[in-house]
Amino acid sequence: MKKILNGLWTLIRLSFALLFIGGLTYYVIDKIQEKKNLMDIEEYSPKSTLVVPQNQVKRAKYPFIDVHNHQFDMPLKDLSQLVTEMDSLNMAFMINLSGFRGLYLQQSLKNVKKHAPTRFGLFVNIDFEKIDDPDFASEQVAIIEQAVQDGVMGLKVYKSLGLTDRAKNGNRIAINDPRLDPIWKACGDNHIPVLIHSGEPESFWNPKDRYNERWLELRQKPNRYRDPKTNPSFEEVLSEQHAVFAKHPNTTFINAHLGWMGNNLDRLGTHLDRYPNVMTEIGAVLAELGRQPKRARQFFVDYQDRILFGKDAYKVSEYYTYFRVLETDDEYFDYYRKRHAHWKMYGLALPDSILKKIYFKNALRLFPTIDSKLFKPAL
Repeated sequence: MKKILNGLWTLIRLSFALLFIGGLTYYVIDKIQEKKNLMDIEEYSPKSTLVVPQNQVKRAKYPFIDVHNHQFDMPLKDLSQLVTEMDSLNMAFMINLSGFRGLYLQQSLKNVKKHAPTRFGLFVNIDFEKIDDPDFASEQVAIIEQAVQDGVMGLKVYKSLGLTDRAKNGNRIAINDPRLDPIWKACGDNHIPVLIHSGEPESFWNPKDRYNERWLELRQKPNRYRDPKTNPSFEEVLSEQHAVFAKHPNTTFINAHLGWMGNNLDRLGTHLDRYPNVMTEIGAVLAELGRQPKRARQFFVDYQDRILFGKDAYKVSEYYTYFRVLETDDEYFDYYRKRHAHWKMYGLALPDSILKKIYFKNALRLFPTIDSKLFKPAL
Protein backbone atom coordinates (compact mmCIF):
# COMPACT_ATOMS: atom_id res chain seq x y z
CA MET A 1 0.00 0.00 0.00
CA LYS A 2 2.88 2.31 0.91
CA LYS A 3 4.51 1.66 -2.43
CA ILE A 4 1.27 2.56 -4.22
CA LEU A 5 0.95 5.84 -2.30
CA ASN A 6 4.59 6.70 -2.95
CA GLY A 7 4.09 5.98 -6.65
CA LEU A 8 0.94 8.10 -6.74
CA TRP A 9 2.72 10.98 -4.98
CA THR A 10 5.61 10.73 -7.44
CA LEU A 11 3.16 10.86 -10.34
CA ILE A 12 1.45 13.94 -8.88
CA ARG A 13 4.79 15.72 -8.39
CA LEU A 14 5.84 14.82 -11.93
CA SER A 15 2.56 16.15 -13.34
CA PHE A 16 2.96 19.44 -11.49
CA ALA A 17 6.56 19.69 -12.67
CA LEU A 18 5.51 19.15 -16.28
CA LEU A 19 2.74 21.73 -15.96
CA PHE A 20 5.18 24.21 -14.43
CA ILE A 21 7.78 23.64 -17.14
CA GLY A 22 5.11 23.86 -19.86
CA GLY A 23 3.72 27.10 -18.46
CA LEU A 24 7.19 28.57 -18.04
CA THR A 25 8.12 27.60 -21.60
CA TYR A 26 4.94 29.19 -22.97
CA TYR A 27 5.65 32.37 -20.98
CA VAL A 28 9.25 32.56 -22.21
CA ILE A 29 8.25 32.01 -25.85
CA ASP A 30 5.54 34.66 -25.54
CA LYS A 31 8.06 37.16 -24.13
CA ILE A 32 10.57 36.35 -26.87
CA GLN A 33 7.91 36.90 -29.52
CA GLU A 34 6.89 40.16 -27.87
CA LYS A 35 10.50 41.34 -27.69
CA LYS A 36 11.23 40.43 -31.29
CA ASN A 37 7.84 41.69 -32.54
CA LEU A 38 6.84 38.23 -33.70
CA MET A 39 3.12 37.67 -34.28
CA ASP A 40 0.65 35.50 -36.12
CA ILE A 41 -0.54 36.66 -39.56
CA GLU A 42 -4.08 36.74 -38.16
CA GLU A 43 -3.00 39.41 -35.67
CA TYR A 44 -1.05 41.53 -38.13
CA SER A 45 -3.24 44.43 -39.24
CA PRO A 46 -0.99 47.28 -40.39
CA LYS A 47 -2.44 50.76 -40.88
CA SER A 48 -1.45 52.08 -44.27
CA THR A 49 0.43 55.38 -44.41
CA LEU A 50 -0.54 55.84 -48.06
CA VAL A 51 -2.21 59.19 -48.65
CA VAL A 52 -4.88 58.75 -51.34
CA PRO A 53 -8.55 59.77 -51.66
CA GLN A 54 -10.83 57.83 -49.35
CA ASN A 55 -14.52 57.65 -50.24
CA GLN A 56 -16.62 55.74 -47.77
CA VAL A 57 -19.86 54.71 -49.48
CA LYS A 58 -22.60 53.56 -47.11
CA ARG A 59 -25.51 53.83 -49.52
CA ALA A 60 -25.65 52.56 -53.09
CA LYS A 61 -25.90 55.22 -55.77
CA TYR A 62 -28.98 53.52 -57.20
CA PRO A 63 -31.60 51.24 -55.67
CA PHE A 64 -30.44 47.66 -56.00
CA ILE A 65 -31.67 44.10 -55.96
CA ASP A 66 -29.67 41.58 -53.94
CA VAL A 67 -30.25 38.27 -55.73
CA HIS A 68 -28.11 36.25 -53.32
CA ASN A 69 -29.08 36.55 -49.68
CA HIS A 70 -29.85 34.19 -46.84
CA GLN A 71 -32.40 34.90 -44.10
CA PHE A 72 -32.76 31.59 -42.33
CA ASP A 73 -35.35 32.85 -39.85
CA MET A 74 -37.73 34.24 -42.48
CA PRO A 75 -40.82 32.31 -41.26
CA LEU A 76 -40.81 34.16 -37.92
CA LYS A 77 -38.64 37.19 -38.65
CA ASP A 78 -39.78 40.71 -37.81
CA LEU A 79 -39.29 42.17 -41.28
CA SER A 80 -39.70 45.80 -40.23
CA GLN A 81 -36.16 46.06 -38.84
CA LEU A 82 -34.73 44.35 -41.91
CA VAL A 83 -36.60 46.73 -44.22
CA THR A 84 -35.22 49.69 -42.28
CA GLU A 85 -31.68 48.38 -42.78
CA MET A 86 -32.37 47.77 -46.46
CA ASP A 87 -33.61 51.33 -46.85
CA SER A 88 -30.40 52.65 -45.29
CA LEU A 89 -28.41 50.77 -47.96
CA ASN A 90 -30.80 51.70 -50.80
CA MET A 91 -31.62 48.01 -51.23
CA ALA A 92 -35.01 47.98 -52.92
CA PHE A 93 -35.50 44.22 -53.07
CA MET A 94 -33.92 41.17 -51.43
CA ILE A 95 -34.11 37.58 -52.65
CA ASN A 96 -33.86 35.07 -49.81
CA LEU A 97 -32.44 31.93 -51.39
CA SER A 98 -33.10 29.88 -48.25
CA GLY A 99 -36.83 29.42 -48.73
CA PHE A 100 -36.59 25.65 -48.28
CA ARG A 101 -39.93 23.89 -48.84
CA GLY A 102 -43.09 22.63 -47.18
CA LEU A 103 -44.37 24.39 -44.07
CA TYR A 104 -41.16 26.42 -43.72
CA LEU A 105 -41.64 27.88 -47.21
CA GLN A 106 -45.35 28.50 -46.67
CA GLN A 107 -44.73 30.39 -43.43
CA SER A 108 -42.01 32.47 -45.09
CA LEU A 109 -44.30 33.38 -47.98
CA LYS A 110 -47.08 34.24 -45.53
CA ASN A 111 -44.79 36.50 -43.49
CA VAL A 112 -43.58 38.34 -46.59
CA LYS A 113 -47.05 38.73 -48.05
CA LYS A 114 -48.40 40.14 -44.79
CA HIS A 115 -45.59 42.52 -43.84
CA ALA A 116 -43.49 43.46 -46.90
CA PRO A 117 -44.91 41.99 -50.12
CA THR A 118 -42.99 44.30 -52.49
CA ARG A 119 -39.58 43.98 -50.83
CA PHE A 120 -38.76 40.27 -50.69
CA GLY A 121 -38.65 37.25 -52.93
CA LEU A 122 -38.07 33.59 -52.10
CA PHE A 123 -36.39 30.64 -53.81
CA VAL A 124 -37.42 27.05 -53.17
CA ASN A 125 -34.90 24.33 -52.20
CA ILE A 126 -35.20 20.59 -52.77
CA ASP A 127 -33.62 17.49 -51.25
CA PHE A 128 -31.36 15.85 -53.82
CA GLU A 129 -30.50 12.97 -51.48
CA LYS A 130 -33.97 11.52 -52.15
CA ILE A 131 -32.78 10.76 -55.68
CA ASP A 132 -33.27 7.00 -55.24
CA ASP A 133 -36.94 7.31 -54.28
CA PRO A 134 -39.15 5.81 -57.00
CA ASP A 135 -41.22 9.01 -57.36
CA PHE A 136 -38.28 11.39 -56.92
CA ALA A 137 -38.58 13.25 -60.22
CA SER A 138 -42.37 13.66 -60.17
CA GLU A 139 -42.37 14.77 -56.53
CA GLN A 140 -39.66 17.38 -57.04
CA VAL A 141 -41.33 18.73 -60.16
CA ALA A 142 -44.59 19.00 -58.21
CA ILE A 143 -42.80 20.90 -55.44
CA ILE A 144 -41.39 23.35 -57.99
CA GLU A 145 -44.68 23.86 -59.78
CA GLN A 146 -46.60 24.41 -56.56
CA ALA A 147 -43.93 26.81 -55.29
CA VAL A 148 -44.17 28.86 -58.47
CA GLN A 149 -47.95 29.05 -58.11
CA ASP A 150 -47.43 30.26 -54.53
CA GLY A 151 -45.10 33.04 -55.67
CA VAL A 152 -41.60 31.58 -55.47
CA MET A 153 -39.15 33.21 -57.90
CA GLY A 154 -36.58 30.48 -58.51
CA LEU A 155 -34.71 27.36 -57.39
CA LYS A 156 -31.55 27.57 -55.28
CA VAL A 157 -29.06 24.70 -55.49
CA TYR A 158 -26.51 24.49 -52.68
CA LYS A 159 -22.90 23.41 -53.11
CA SER A 160 -23.65 20.10 -51.41
CA LEU A 161 -24.85 18.84 -54.78
CA GLY A 162 -21.71 17.62 -56.49
CA LEU A 163 -19.62 17.67 -53.32
CA THR A 164 -21.27 15.95 -50.36
CA ASP A 165 -24.80 14.86 -51.34
CA ARG A 166 -24.94 11.05 -51.46
CA ALA A 167 -27.25 8.49 -52.95
CA LYS A 168 -28.37 5.49 -50.88
CA ASN A 169 -25.37 3.46 -52.04
CA GLY A 170 -23.04 6.12 -50.64
CA ASN A 171 -21.89 7.38 -53.99
CA ARG A 172 -21.62 11.11 -54.61
CA ILE A 173 -24.49 12.56 -56.65
CA ALA A 174 -23.06 14.20 -59.74
CA ILE A 175 -24.49 17.57 -60.72
CA ASN A 176 -25.26 16.23 -64.19
CA ASP A 177 -26.85 12.99 -62.99
CA PRO A 178 -29.54 12.36 -65.65
CA ARG A 179 -32.12 11.64 -62.93
CA LEU A 180 -32.04 15.37 -62.17
CA ASP A 181 -32.92 16.43 -65.71
CA PRO A 182 -36.67 16.76 -64.98
CA ILE A 183 -35.85 19.33 -62.28
CA TRP A 184 -33.85 21.59 -64.60
CA LYS A 185 -36.50 21.22 -67.31
CA ALA A 186 -39.31 22.07 -64.88
CA CYS A 187 -37.60 25.34 -63.98
CA GLY A 188 -37.36 26.26 -67.65
CA ASP A 189 -40.97 25.26 -68.29
CA ASN A 190 -42.11 27.39 -65.35
CA HIS A 191 -39.93 30.36 -66.36
CA ILE A 192 -37.91 30.53 -63.17
CA PRO A 193 -34.09 30.65 -62.96
CA VAL A 194 -31.83 28.24 -61.11
CA LEU A 195 -29.22 29.90 -58.93
CA ILE A 196 -26.63 27.17 -58.56
CA HIS A 197 -23.55 27.13 -56.37
CA SER A 198 -21.18 24.38 -57.47
CA GLY A 199 -17.71 23.78 -56.09
CA GLU A 200 -15.43 26.06 -54.11
CA PRO A 201 -12.36 28.23 -54.86
CA GLU A 202 -9.82 26.09 -56.70
CA SER A 203 -7.24 26.77 -53.98
CA PHE A 204 -9.27 24.64 -51.58
CA TRP A 205 -8.01 21.60 -53.50
CA ASN A 206 -4.37 22.72 -53.55
CA PRO A 207 -1.76 21.76 -50.91
CA LYS A 208 -2.15 23.70 -47.67
CA ASP A 209 1.31 25.20 -47.85
CA ARG A 210 2.94 28.63 -47.98
CA TYR A 211 2.09 29.00 -51.67
CA ASN A 212 -1.67 28.66 -51.20
CA GLU A 213 -3.29 32.11 -51.19
CA ARG A 214 -6.26 30.64 -49.29
CA TRP A 215 -4.04 29.26 -46.54
CA LEU A 216 -5.48 31.53 -43.86
CA GLU A 217 -9.06 30.54 -44.71
CA LEU A 218 -8.13 26.86 -44.65
CA ARG A 219 -6.48 27.36 -41.29
CA GLN A 220 -9.50 29.10 -39.80
CA LYS A 221 -12.04 26.87 -41.56
CA PRO A 222 -10.26 23.52 -42.00
CA ASN A 223 -13.46 21.73 -43.06
CA ARG A 224 -13.36 23.73 -46.31
CA TYR A 225 -10.30 21.86 -47.54
CA ARG A 226 -11.09 19.43 -50.35
CA ASP A 227 -8.65 16.56 -50.13
CA PRO A 228 -8.15 15.35 -53.72
CA LYS A 229 -7.96 11.79 -52.42
CA THR A 230 -11.55 11.83 -51.18
CA ASN A 231 -13.21 14.56 -53.26
CA PRO A 232 -13.95 15.08 -56.94
CA SER A 233 -11.52 17.50 -58.51
CA PHE A 234 -12.30 21.18 -59.01
CA GLU A 235 -12.40 20.67 -62.77
CA GLU A 236 -14.67 17.64 -62.46
CA VAL A 237 -17.25 19.60 -60.46
CA LEU A 238 -17.21 22.51 -62.90
CA SER A 239 -17.43 20.15 -65.86
CA GLU A 240 -20.55 18.50 -64.43
CA GLN A 241 -22.18 21.87 -63.83
CA HIS A 242 -21.38 23.13 -67.33
CA ALA A 243 -22.77 19.95 -68.84
CA VAL A 244 -26.13 20.79 -67.24
CA PHE A 245 -26.03 24.28 -68.74
CA ALA A 246 -25.40 22.81 -72.18
CA LYS A 247 -28.10 20.14 -71.88
CA HIS A 248 -30.84 22.57 -70.77
CA PRO A 249 -30.58 25.67 -73.00
CA ASN A 250 -34.19 26.66 -72.28
CA THR A 251 -33.51 27.05 -68.55
CA THR A 252 -31.82 30.15 -67.19
CA PHE A 253 -29.03 29.46 -64.72
CA ILE A 254 -27.35 31.97 -62.41
CA ASN A 255 -23.84 30.62 -61.85
CA ALA A 256 -23.18 31.78 -58.30
CA HIS A 257 -19.97 33.41 -57.09
CA LEU A 258 -18.74 34.16 -60.63
CA GLY A 259 -18.72 30.39 -61.11
CA TRP A 260 -15.50 30.34 -59.03
CA MET A 261 -13.74 31.77 -62.08
CA GLY A 262 -13.35 35.31 -60.74
CA ASN A 263 -9.59 34.82 -60.60
CA ASN A 264 -9.62 34.03 -64.34
CA LEU A 265 -11.99 36.45 -66.03
CA ASP A 266 -10.88 35.37 -69.50
CA ARG A 267 -12.17 31.89 -68.70
CA LEU A 268 -15.37 33.28 -67.21
CA GLY A 269 -15.96 35.40 -70.31
CA THR A 270 -15.50 32.36 -72.55
CA HIS A 271 -17.92 30.48 -70.30
CA LEU A 272 -20.62 33.14 -70.70
CA ASP A 273 -20.04 33.24 -74.46
CA ARG A 274 -20.50 29.47 -74.67
CA TYR A 275 -23.67 29.34 -72.57
CA PRO A 276 -26.09 32.17 -73.45
CA ASN A 277 -28.60 30.79 -70.90
CA VAL A 278 -26.19 31.54 -68.03
CA MET A 279 -25.84 34.67 -65.91
CA THR A 280 -23.55 35.19 -62.94
CA GLU A 281 -23.39 37.19 -59.70
CA ILE A 282 -20.74 38.65 -57.44
CA GLY A 283 -21.76 37.35 -54.00
CA ALA A 284 -18.79 36.61 -51.70
CA VAL A 285 -16.26 37.05 -54.54
CA LEU A 286 -15.88 40.83 -54.60
CA ALA A 287 -12.29 40.35 -53.44
CA GLU A 288 -11.44 38.75 -56.78
CA LEU A 289 -12.65 41.83 -58.64
CA GLY A 290 -11.18 44.43 -56.32
CA ARG A 291 -7.63 43.17 -56.75
CA GLN A 292 -7.67 43.42 -60.56
CA PRO A 293 -9.49 46.71 -61.25
CA LYS A 294 -8.40 47.19 -64.86
CA ARG A 295 -9.31 43.69 -66.01
CA ALA A 296 -12.45 43.55 -63.87
CA ARG A 297 -13.72 46.87 -65.18
CA GLN A 298 -13.34 45.65 -68.74
CA PHE A 299 -15.16 42.45 -67.82
CA PHE A 300 -18.10 44.50 -66.54
CA VAL A 301 -18.08 46.51 -69.74
CA ASP A 302 -18.04 43.40 -71.92
CA TYR A 303 -20.62 41.41 -69.93
CA GLN A 304 -22.73 44.18 -68.44
CA ASP A 305 -25.98 42.40 -69.36
CA ARG A 306 -25.00 39.11 -67.70
CA ILE A 307 -23.94 40.15 -64.18
CA LEU A 308 -26.19 40.48 -61.14
CA PHE A 309 -25.59 42.02 -57.73
CA GLY A 310 -25.38 39.49 -54.91
CA LYS A 311 -23.88 39.61 -51.44
CA ASP A 312 -24.47 36.17 -49.82
CA ALA A 313 -24.04 36.47 -46.00
CA TYR A 314 -26.02 39.41 -44.67
CA LYS A 315 -24.22 42.11 -42.71
CA VAL A 316 -24.99 45.78 -43.29
CA SER A 317 -21.45 47.16 -42.97
CA GLU A 318 -20.05 44.67 -45.49
CA TYR A 319 -22.17 46.16 -48.28
CA TYR A 320 -20.13 49.35 -48.00
CA THR A 321 -17.11 47.63 -49.52
CA TYR A 322 -19.24 46.43 -52.45
CA PHE A 323 -20.43 49.97 -53.15
CA ARG A 324 -16.91 51.33 -52.88
CA VAL A 325 -15.43 48.80 -55.31
CA LEU A 326 -18.21 49.22 -57.85
CA GLU A 327 -18.69 53.00 -57.66
CA THR A 328 -15.39 54.69 -56.76
CA ASP A 329 -11.86 54.81 -58.13
CA ASP A 330 -10.33 54.56 -54.64
CA GLU A 331 -7.01 52.78 -54.29
CA TYR A 332 -5.57 50.37 -51.77
CA PHE A 333 -8.32 49.84 -49.21
CA ASP A 334 -9.27 46.90 -47.04
CA TYR A 335 -11.67 44.11 -47.76
CA TYR A 336 -13.88 43.26 -44.79
CA ARG A 337 -12.68 39.71 -44.08
CA LYS A 338 -8.99 38.85 -43.98
CA ARG A 339 -9.38 35.15 -44.69
CA HIS A 340 -11.09 35.96 -48.00
CA ALA A 341 -8.60 38.64 -48.99
CA HIS A 342 -5.39 39.58 -47.23
CA TRP A 343 -4.72 41.79 -50.27
CA LYS A 344 -6.07 45.31 -50.87
CA MET A 345 -9.03 46.49 -52.93
CA TYR A 346 -9.22 49.00 -55.79
CA GLY A 347 -12.33 50.68 -57.15
CA LEU A 348 -13.69 49.95 -60.63
CA ALA A 349 -15.47 53.31 -61.05
CA LEU A 350 -18.18 51.77 -63.22
CA PRO A 351 -20.18 54.23 -65.36
CA ASP A 352 -23.77 54.91 -64.32
CA SER A 353 -25.19 52.99 -67.27
CA ILE A 354 -23.45 49.80 -66.12
CA LEU A 355 -24.09 50.40 -62.44
CA LYS A 356 -27.82 50.53 -63.12
CA LYS A 357 -27.67 47.20 -64.94
CA ILE A 358 -25.71 45.51 -62.16
CA TYR A 359 -27.79 47.04 -59.39
CA PHE A 360 -31.27 46.44 -60.77
CA LYS A 361 -31.93 46.41 -64.52
CA ASN A 362 -30.56 42.94 -65.23
CA ALA A 363 -32.48 41.50 -62.29
CA LEU A 364 -35.72 43.23 -63.33
CA ARG A 365 -35.40 41.59 -66.73
CA LEU A 366 -34.94 38.21 -65.06
CA PHE A 367 -37.63 38.73 -62.40
CA PRO A 368 -40.43 40.74 -64.05
CA THR A 369 -42.74 40.35 -61.03
CA ILE A 370 -40.59 42.72 -58.97
CA ASP A 371 -42.36 46.07 -58.65
CA SER A 372 -40.55 48.39 -61.07
CA LYS A 373 -41.92 51.44 -59.22
CA LEU A 374 -39.26 50.80 -56.57
CA PHE A 375 -36.72 51.91 -59.17
CA LYS A 376 -38.69 54.62 -60.94
CA PRO A 377 -36.41 57.57 -60.02
CA ALA A 378 -33.38 55.69 -61.39
CA LEU A 379 -34.90 54.26 -64.58
